[in-house]
Amino acid sequence: ADRSGGDCTVCCTILKVDTPEFAKPAGTPCVHLCAQGCSIHAIRPRICRTWFCAWRRVAALPDAARPDRCGLLVSVNFVPEPQNCLEGVSIHVRALPGSKAIENGMAAAVLDNLCQGLVPVWFSDGSKKMLMHPEDAVARLVISGDPAPIHLRDEVAAWRDQYGLFGSDG
Repeated sequence: ADRSGGDCTVCCTILKVDTPEFAKPAGTPCVHLCAQGCSIHAIRPRICRTWFCAWRRVAALPDAARPDRCGLLVSVNFVPEPQNCLEGVSIHVRALPGSKAIENGMAAAVLDNLCQGLVPVWFSDGSKKMLMHPEDAVARLVISGDPAPIHLRDEVAAWRDQYGLFGSDG
């Protein structure tokens, strides 16, 4: 509640918007973006009024993780037709073009912070999207539905309970 995006406009360029009210492709600056920010801020579309990056939603993320400062955009994703149960609702960490967040350790700090609970965390470096949490062995078992070895049984069961509504085979 205490965080404001201020003059950060990363989401206005990086994200794809596809609603009946407004649409723009990913990686393209919004037509309403100007040097001062949003030129229609007072009457901006509902999607823009209600969307907040995870930096604003997750208090545990450091202040330095604001997208325009760190080179990462962290968002909560809702995929209507996921390829697997770990894509339906997840956190997506995107490295922005030209970002130094991997080299300077910010990406590791943000991922360490986010990879704590039962929420899948994906990372995209611009060329590919990788599942960072849960770990690969757990993810494979959650998705496949195969029996888990004893040392992973509780963890796999917790993930399946949390994401079973998305189906085990995508």
